[in-house]
Amino acid sequence: MPPDREIEFVIELLHSTAPIAKRPYRMAPVEQDEVKKNIDELLAKGYIRPSSSPWAFPVPLVEKKDTNEKRMCVDYRARMRLQLRTSILSPVSMTCLINSKVGLPSIEDPSLDIPKTAFTTKYGLYEYLVMSFGLTNAPAYFMHPMNRVFMDYLDKFIVVFIDGILIYSKSEEEHEVHLRLVLQRLREHKLYAKLKKCEFWIDEVPFLGHIISKGGIAVDPHKISAITNWEVPQTPKEVRVFLGLAGYYRRFIENFSKTAKPMTSLAQEGRGIQVDEQIDKPPLMKEVDDRARIDTTRPTKKFTVYCDASGDGLGCVLMQEGKVVAYGSRQLRKHEVNYPTHDLELAASGICFEDPATLLVWTTL
Repeated sequence: MPPDREIEFVIELLHSTAPIAKRPYRMAPVEQDEVKKNIDELLAKGYIRPSSSPWAFPVPLVEKKDTNEKRMCVDYRARMRLQLRTSILSPVSMTCLINSKVGLPSIEDPSLDIPKTAFTTKYGLYEYLVMSFGLTNAPAYFMHPMNRVFMDYLDKFIVVFIDGILIYSKSEEEHEVHLRLVLQRLREHKLYAKLKKCEFWIDEVPFLGHIISKGGIAVDPHKISAITNWEVPQTPKEVRVFLGLAGYYRRFIENFSKTAKPMTSLAQEGRGIQVDEQIDKPPLMKEVDDRARIDTTRPTKKFTVYCDASGDGLGCVLMQEGKVVAYGSRQLRKHEVNYPTHDLELAASGICFEDPATLLVWTTL
């Protein structure tokens, strides 16, 4: 069992919630063997135990990232709708990425909360004694002890997101010092890293959908591939889903709003998409593929903002020392369509305080 993390996981449900019991999913024999293997491992570690809970959730198998291996997870979706959510918030030349292994908080009230984690399989009903992944609020509870452990290193040379630890340094010598400090802190708190998921002494690192290096921040090629290979949307809802994915990288794309305008007009509620209206994605996708790289911001340096306005929308480019650090854009609002040219230019100058605004707080333009 993991050591005491000074934080206990609580599963708080809406008032008068009745237990939910689901049937096990049908599986092929090879999948059943994998489930049995996972159960045996969890029992041996003391993470689960046989259960008589009135709750029961089915178990699917999911593929692990970048491997052909499968792991067991629990489908808690039926209970997620009934669970209260917690309010716990979840330029470098040398980096490394450390992925911590299971070291999860225990569950606070065994008599009340452990039965709510029960999962059903061909081999019986089991329940977790520790916080498992897939539970609502689990990432927030995991972030709390991780942030506490590395509090004095955060934003100095380390970034922590759930179980990922990113160490960044300006030189190899400095990086060695930082790496030793982090590993020592992990040892002191009995947190363990999964070696095959760690990367040391690298010039660039994939992190949270981006590729971070001394050359700047770029979009992860896997994300570009997902956008490029996305099927052409057929309904307004599908258009909105696609724009939501592409829009996450809007600060990498010059004049994103202008490029996405044909699709945005099709995303309106209450209308269908005619066959002759179905639009092609390549213009937007080319922008992501060819220009999806920006420089890292330097708070001590001055920012330069370039603005532009037209009948298609407003846009700005945020730069430092001649390098782009962010793009910002939006379409014209209804009342702005009738603006004269000088008013549109003035409105464009305000874009930098809407889209990349957090980069400009307490800085010099």
